[in-house]
Amino acid sequence: MNTDPVSGYQSYDQPAAAAPDRSPRNQATARRAALTICTIADVSAGLLGLWIVLYLLDANQGNAFVEFVHGSADWLGGWAQDIFMMDTDSVRVLLNYGLPAALYLLLGHGIAARLNRA
Repeated sequence: MNTDPVSGYQSYDQPAAAAPDRSPRNQATARRAALTICTIADVSAGLLGLWIVLYLLDANQGNAFVEFVHGSADWLGGWAQDIFMMDTDSVRVLLNYGLPAALYLLLGHGIAARLNRA
């Protein structure tokens, strides 16, 4: 006989479901994974932000470093290219590369925070 007023809820006399394994080793692994994800997100957003700055400062596009940063930013933000079609090139670059940078930061740090809580 079920004396629980609302079916579907766990009563106090029943054993709780198995809790996730919070051993120090698993916590350390989760922290390392979170740190790796944060680092990848930060580097990705940093390269995108650096390309925005280099473009806005009219850096020499023939320079090897500028070419590397531009190529990396194109690869990282390729999915977001031409989302915004502005007449002003600087605003277009800011929005089309800034959106992926912001999303990488938000998603990367959000996933890392979730891993640290688990």
